Amino acid sequence: MGGGDRIGHRFNDPGLLEQALTHRSAAARHNERLEFLGDSVVNFLIAEVLFQRWPKADEGALTRARAELVREASLAAIARELELGARLVLGPGELKSGGHRRDSILADALEAVVAAIYLDAGFEKTRAVVLPWFEAQLAALPVGKPGKDAKTRLQEWLQGRQKPLPVYEVVSESGEEHAKVFVVRCTTGEPPSSADGEGSSRRNAEQAAAAAVLRLLKP
Repeated sequence: MGGGDRIGHRFNDPGLLEQALTHRSAAARHNERLEFLGDSVVNFLIAEVLFQRWPKADEGALTRARAELVREASLAAIARELELGARLVLGPGELKSGGHRRDSILADALEAVVAAIYLDAGFEKTRAVVLPWFEAQLAALPVGKPGKDAKTRLQEWLQGRQKPLPVYEVVSESGEEHAKVFVVRCTTGEPPSSADGEGSSRRNAEQAAAAAVLRLLKP
């Protein structure tokens, strides 16, 4: 039986967990196919639990809540709680660049682990193991009225004070095509503020940068 440690599942087929934690930079048998499946499983589980818990929420509220829970940074935070970074199998380049700490790689690994549990033990077991990982984040959401994304909140904060809208610019773009890392800078003129954000897409990096600026403007 394969030990799941913090994951909370003992694998009948330990090879599934091993594959889920193997980045494509390290081996031919890597976790990308599992990530593909796990992404859908996570999205369904979160959609289901929100549908059940928020009977009066409309589609827009449910969609925003799901987006908040399954975004890269949220999944990476859970991966860190499960200490997946220390167990990742990475190629030399990713090891050198600190890939085990990167949000995109951690989020992908978490989705792959979800798929591994699903293939190993079925859907009911997956639900029982995975939903507790999200419980703290679920509880933090305002019921029925999940928060808007960071870019929208920053825009509304500035507009409410009749200030110019923020400007986003790509500072850097690195990594191979399948594992791009974008750094975007968000700058506001009034009040003057600037912060960088990192993500696996320009959009994710912009959201991270906007969130960072909001923390500066609203300490």
